[in-house]
Amino acid sequence: MAWSEKLKLNKQLIRTVTEAGYISPKEIQQKTLARIYGGQDVIAVGPEGCGKTTTYILAVLNRIKYNPEGVPLVLILVPTKEAVLEVIGRIEEFGKNKQMAVVGLYAATGTEAQMDALADGADIVVATPDRARAIYLKLGLNLNKIELLIVDDADAIVKQGLQLPVVELANSITKCQHLVFTEVVHDRLNKMISPFMQSATTVEVEEINDSKVETLPQLLYHVPNFITKLNLLNLFMQDSELFTKTVVFVNTRHTAEKIYKSLQNRQKNSVSVLNPWSIELSGVKDITDLKVSPELRILIIANENKETIDLSYIPFIIHFDLPEEKEIFIDRVTRNLTGVDEETLAITFTTDLELTLVKRIEQAIGQKIPVGELPEELVIELDKKEAEPQEKKPVKSKVTAPVAGEAFHQKKPENAKTYNYSSGVKAKMNKKKKHG
Repeated sequence: MAWSEKLKLNKQLIRTVTEAGYISPKEIQQKTLARIYGGQDVIAVGPEGCGKTTTYILAVLNRIKYNPEGVPLVLILVPTKEAVLEVIGRIEEFGKNKQMAVVGLYAATGTEAQMDALADGADIVVATPDRARAIYLKLGLNLNKIELLIVDDADAIVKQGLQLPVVELANSITKCQHLVFTEVVHDRLNKMISPFMQSATTVEVEEINDSKVETLPQLLYHVPNFITKLNLLNLFMQDSELFTKTVVFVNTRHTAEKIYKSLQNRQKNSVSVLNPWSIELSGVKDITDLKVSPELRILIIANENKETIDLSYIPFIIHFDLPEEKEIFIDRVTRNLTGVDEETLAITFTTDLELTLVKRIEQAIGQKIPVGELPEELVIELDKKEAEPQEKKPVKSKVTAPVAGEAFHQKKPENAKTYNYSSGVKAKMNKKKKHG
């Protein structure tokens, strides 16, 4: 499909885009451009490389007209300095025939040069949220004429903890159209954009690899935070009859130590660390020790150990953290078909902040990872900000019985039963008992 009149791009822009090698629109452009030109607020969700950045750049360039005032009409927020420079480069590539001024705002020595550039006139501002907010507070960024606010790589902005400046900038604009582009949508992202995206249209595209990677059976557990991950791991490891041998992957030694100390409270001599770095940690030098030891059930491995690890004949591997490089994860869960009869179940714990990497893994392996039901007896840890009461109340006298809503730990309402696995998880896990 070539660029059609339905997408409402001007002829000069179509010519420029085609000359740059973009012969036809991608799915996300087909689904969003007409909505954007219609004035809708849009949340566009799609994987890396699906064309999100190109989409909003085309929308911006198609919209920008002669602006004699030199006051910004478009504000584009991106997570990093590198992203600022990349977006500016793409705007200049597609808008080479337009008379317009683009200014980038990002962390640099002082703010004077960037404020001077804004004072000279800007049609489009591309910025990291923190730097845009800092210059706005110094009265160097005029938001009075903004017609279009774009938040790109919104999931990465949330991961960096830059939600507050995004919300403050959005609230400082009297009225404009809002576009949000992201790889995933989750609770933290929704919390950031909800103040200014109340009636947005969500458009989602999926691009899964055509060639499917044969992986081990997998389950994904989505939890709110680190402590809930730890609670879930402890809950699973209590079942020594099922979890006979388990490898737990983490990203750092610090996390490994926390997990080790937490598990040791109940597991005693059944937990160990691969290549320990402290005398306080019980450790082994090789994964073979886990396989042959009658006592050892749980081996914690920090991803700082880069050597290849033989995971054959291990009933369970748990990714407590996802490695930053998806190839490492995929290598661990790829099925080994060289005569191994025994099955391994690969379990992954994830929070909102890791969902982007989960999506990229699914895209690479050509399949969705099944989501497991959280066990009924799992204690869900509230984030501290959510646990704090909104209003300060008078100090009460000593309370002898727990009061609903005052505990920092909170169970799911249905968790009144004795601990048990969900039926779906049972069906997948019961097969593992042959490893005992």
